[in-house]
Amino acid sequence: MSETTVTIAERFHGPRNSGNGGYVCGRLAAFIGGTARVRLYVPPPLDVPLEVEKHEGSVSLAYQGKTIAEAWPAQLVLETPSPPTLEEAAAASKNFRGFQSHRFATCFVCGRDRTPGEGLGIFAGPVPGREMVACTWTPGRELALPDGTVSPEYIWCVLDCPGGFAFPEPETGTILLGELTVARYAPARPGQAYIVTAWEVSREGRKHYTGTALFSGNGHCIAVGLGTWFEVEAGPTTEP
Repeated sequence: MSETTVTIAERFHGPRNSGNGGYVCGRLAAFIGGTARVRLYVPPPLDVPLEVEKHEGSVSLAYQGKTIAEAWPAQLVLETPSPPTLEEAAAASKNFRGFQSHRFATCFVCGRDRTPGEGLGIFAGPVPGREMVACTWTPGRELALPDGTVSPEYIWCVLDCPGGFAFPEPETGTILLGELTVARYAPARPGQAYIVTAWEVSREGRKHYTGTALFSGNGHCIAVGLGTWFEVEAGPTTEP
């Protein structure tokens, strides 16, 4: 039975015509609470009410009878590499490959064509001598809840897109975020500088598993994510 609806505003798109994967996952995960695993089935439509349906052991988003995404309670055990320093992460960001070529240049999270404050500006670039990408992030006050902490869906966002830049860009086609699991350990607060990292955990042919993490400026782990990405030939996409 439908409990309520969620609408993904156009601002939160990844590709022009569908919701950013991390944002959509985060909105759905809010109905789970705690660590959650979210699977995306089709590109989430924008500016229309999506039905939130609770099932035994899961919760889903649906539109016109089609399941858009589904979430489950989860546990996440992920070996997380130590982060670079804030200075190293800032330097790495300058070499974000999306500055040169970007499939979704207006993505809410990693789009280079968003104006400051209108997008998150998550530009994770390669860290010299390490198999990871990284950047810094200072969340704005508009992302905060009344208690002064950053709303969780934005944490899901920053643990999404960097994973799509943690492995070489396919020569043809594009990539899709298929699933994201996130564990949050501490709140993030507006106005503070954080370190975002991403690395490839493993791959199986055209499937990539990536780890992402959010750290405080002094290296304390705030949250981690495990993503599953697919290389596809062409067509509509949900990420990065």
